[in-house]
Amino acid sequence: MLKRSATYSLIALICGAYLVGMVYPHFRDLTYLPSFQALQINHQWYRLLTVALVHGGLMHLGFNMYALMVLGNPLEAAFGKNKVLIIFFVSLLTGSLTSAYFAPIYGQSVGASGAIFGLFGALAIVGKRIGADTRSIFVIIVINFVIGFALGGVDWKAHLGGLIGGLISAQLILNKR
Repeated sequence: MLKRSATYSLIALICGAYLVGMVYPHFRDLTYLPSFQALQINHQWYRLLTVALVHGGLMHLGFNMYALMVLGNPLEAAFGKNKVLIIFFVSLLTGSLTSAYFAPIYGQSVGASGAIFGLFGALAIVGKRIGADTRSIFVIIVINFVIGFALGGVDWKAHLGGLIGGLISAQLILNKR
């Protein structure tokens, strides 16, 4: 029997949601991440998770899904499917909370990059154990932050919150072993 990969299941879910958004444009209005004040007023806390289902275009989706595949597969081999899902969703939640908390009142954010940065953090934690070049991981993280600041329109707060969530959750999982 074929084992289902958590990484490829996440990619299929997120890409499927993107397709739903293409057919049903109102889907984006239901899933993007608003500011923390808007979350409180409207009691739409589910958006802390659904933000990963909506992206700002095909290129945004493509970059995030490629990164998810490149990071998720080795992490899944190192941690296992369930623990990678825990790291992904903890990172998504911490990235979303950080983004929403520091967003302007009418701000909004889209994408899974907070969770992706959490996977970068997890790979930095477990990298030496699985033979990854940890220096290159740190360089990639720094380059992505620089690109985010240089281009503008990139939610570096979600990236930072997700990175911290990934570092902490991966370390806690390793400590439990």
